[in-house]
Amino acid sequence: MATTAPSRREAAQRGLSDAPLLVAARGGRPSRLPVWFMRQAGRSLPEYRALREGVPMLKACFEPELLAEITLQPVRRHGVDAAVLYSDIVVPLYAAGMDIDLVPGTGPVVAAPVRDAAAIRALPELHAEQVAAVAEGVRLLVGRLDRTPLIGFAGAPFTLASYLIEGGPSRNYERTKALMRSEPALWHELAGKLADIALTFLRAQLDAGADAVQLFDSWAGALSLREYREFVLPHSAKVLGGVAEYDVPRIHFGVGTGELLTAMREAGADVVGVDWRIPLDEAVRRLTADGEPKPAVQGNLDPALLGASWPVIEAEVRRIAEEGRAAAGHIFNLGHGVPPGTDPEVLTRVAELVHELEP
Repeated sequence: MATTAPSRREAAQRGLSDAPLLVAARGGRPSRLPVWFMRQAGRSLPEYRALREGVPMLKACFEPELLAEITLQPVRRHGVDAAVLYSDIVVPLYAAGMDIDLVPGTGPVVAAPVRDAAAIRALPELHAEQVAAVAEGVRLLVGRLDRTPLIGFAGAPFTLASYLIEGGPSRNYERTKALMRSEPALWHELAGKLADIALTFLRAQLDAGADAVQLFDSWAGALSLREYREFVLPHSAKVLGGVAEYDVPRIHFGVGTGELLTAMREAGADVVGVDWRIPLDEAVRRLTADGEPKPAVQGNLDPALLGASWPVIEAEVRRIAEEGRAAAGHIFNLGHGVPPGTDPEVLTRVAELVHELEP
């Protein structure tokens, strides 16, 4: 159970009751259209590259002062409406003691892939003290962000499982799907363990003062809706339901999940993240097809377009903002993360333009 769970009352004490991101996330009309960017803290910023020179990413994620400074950099530069904790979805796995590394140019690599019952049952649990340094970074940020909310995050069980089973990034997730379908009981055992790890990690961030959370199911778009409902939804729902007591917005996002949006909302999302493949007004239509109340949505500029000419970018931003008005609330974002080679000045211009548009 939470011991120091932030709530709407405590957010009000921090002066965040009318923070545009939190208002939009709760389905209200904020004073301005809020914007932040997935992967806004990181390689697109020269100040980040200078600060992290010679420091492995996983090490940086466990140094509170460094973690806080990296998280703050894009807020200062771009004027975005939220900070997102600098971390990686495999951080809680690493903290729990799993032999996993972030290899430049590749991504997460697991030394001994987890593919049988013995390996699954040997997986360690995560305890809050193992991510105490991350929590301290959150506390530092809460004290320095003034009226900007902080979003905490974790990887969802399916995406974490895919890295453990495949041994690293995968294009088609053959081993993951094979285990899921051939040994469903074993799959659910693994996904349940990973849900517990993700939940512990999110609670540690929330206990330290995070104002919202995002659950990344980055690769769930590889699944059919039927597979998602049977093998994934119960475990994501466990994570999102496990932080409901904190009364903060819960954002749920995945890539290529246009066919999964309704189920992702059912998992407990207050805000449904939408990638660039479908328009936001179409996403809202799908999410309300069965008479459900209109959702809040997040998204969904194609990150690849950040390298296009400014007239192209401006037209896309204006179109997305217009389509987002179909939702109860809209948080402007990309349809995935900021590409490393993005010119940071473009992100600043996008944030400025979004703030000029009617929410």
